[in-house]
Amino acid sequence: MQKQMQKQSQKKVKKGGLSASWVILGCAIIAFLFFFLVCGDKSNFNAAGHPKDGNLFGTLYQGGFVIPVGITLLLTIIALTIERSIALRKAKGKGKLLTFVENVKQELEKGDMAKAHKLCKEQEGSVANILTSALLRYEDVDSQDISNDAKAALIGKEIEDATTLELPAMEQNLSIIATISTLGTLMGLFGTVLGMIKSFGAMGQEGAPDSTALAIGISEALLNTALGIGNGALAIIAYGYFSGKVQDITNFVDEVGFAIGQTFTKKGLGK
Repeated sequence: MQKQMQKQSQKKVKKGGLSASWVILGCAIIAFLFFFLVCGDKSNFNAAGHPKDGNLFGTLYQGGFVIPVGITLLLTIIALTIERSIALRKAKGKGKLLTFVENVKQELEKGDMAKAHKLCKEQEGSVANILTSALLRYEDVDSQDISNDAKAALIGKEIEDATTLELPAMEQNLSIIATISTLGTLMGLFGTVLGMIKSFGAMGQEGAPDSTALAIGISEALLNTALGIGNGALAIIAYGYFSGKVQDITNFVDEVGFAIGQTFTKKGLGK
């Protein structure tokens, strides 16, 4: 009965990290306040209303309304990168994951289930939770009068189910980062087009082109281009990095799961 209650507790869906919607909202508030209150401050501009020489904030303000959107995406990438780093560190547990996996495999080879359970309890995290479910299932099927292959299949199914419950928490917000990798570039392109429209508008006036308007339009286009490319590159790097980390964790789980299944063959139990 106690084992059954432990198994039920393992099947609770894990709560994820921060909600992406709140992160985006908070980043948007910060970005727009920074854009209008800091970048738009009058001290950043000269008497003619143009940015002072070398004033970055005033130059950003001349980039147009797409700039705060780009800053929002940039802050979101940074926030979600920090959030995912913390979440995946918790998923791995307290100790080094490789050492933990090797220790569990050694205890399985010795047949010391109690020590394997103790290692999982000390490690904590998503990987330890998955392996705890597998060990509990192992103890259930160990005494059943079925073939070794059937026992290994039941263990594999238990690990698959436990991984399915833990995986959403590990992959949370990765889809948002992947979306920003495309959206950031598109927003930069959108701002570039708006800046070029202003530039061509200045060149299309009768008489001499308005050099100031032309310079502002080009500046807006280049600023949005740089911000868009930067956001897209950072998002792609972050998504690739965290996707690789999640894959590493699942690989460790599969490795130990295979070792648990192989203990039946080595012990020669079942039919």
